[in-house]
Amino acid sequence: MRRYIPFLKTPPRVAVVRMQGVIAARARGGISDAGVAGLLQKAFTKGKPDAVALVINSPGGSPTQSSLIAARIRRLAEEKEVKVYAFIEDVAASGGYYIASAADEIWVDRHSIVGSIGVISAGFGLNELIGKYGIERRVYTAGKSKSLGDPFRPENPEDVKRIKDLQEHIHGEFIDHVKTCRGGRLNAEMDLFNADIWVGSQALPTGLVDGVGHLVPKMKEIFGDKVRFNSYAQKRPLLSRFGAHLVGDALSEVEDRAAFQRFGA
Repeated sequence: MRRYIPFLKTPPRVAVVRMQGVIAARARGGISDAGVAGLLQKAFTKGKPDAVALVINSPGGSPTQSSLIAARIRRLAEEKEVKVYAFIEDVAASGGYYIASAADEIWVDRHSIVGSIGVISAGFGLNELIGKYGIERRVYTAGKSKSLGDPFRPENPEDVKRIKDLQEHIHGEFIDHVKTCRGGRLNAEMDLFNADIWVGSQALPTGLVDGVGHLVPKMKEIFGDKVRFNSYAQKRPLLSRFGAHLVGDALSEVEDRAAFQRFGA
């Protein structure tokens, strides 16, 4: 009610959106555009915030979902004329950094891991395994690329080239996004786009981040000690909260942990 009393100055408000986990279209407990769309809309519009803070902890994931979320953040920031700050916890790598770079400023902890601006796809070659057991693979397609990268067939050099071409295209789009968002802050003399990672203040000379700082003290430094925070986070499905989908949740946890451990987080 205080905000609606005429002539009464109200304290600054910062909307805080937490993004935690692997980025995927169907992210059980992770990050997806559909999952964060409503949170971002509320954060930018509810109560006319003075700023939006993104708290990010993600090892990456889907390039498309990362792009959709980053585009949504920039669109809302420009429409509502609200500045965006990203605060990295354990890691913002690959797609996690893609999202973070949509903010106007990026702040890290001294142990945060950032970077990994690259593209990866991985799998297994099982053709010799099934041959050992006398199993014959039969594949019928219309279109020669339909069985691209089939793990049950010998590796095809043409398939490898095609996959690498696709990766290079995605990598190029990722680089363009970071250059557009970070602009002149990037260190032009460093190779920033070889999928390398940096830790905490180590990332400062790269220009990929703006400094070491944490959410509450940094926002108080900018907006004063009376700043107020409104937090927005994804809620777990009701059935999941009562123990349903335990197997799926456990598998998702294993996948998340494996992704985070790539960066020692």
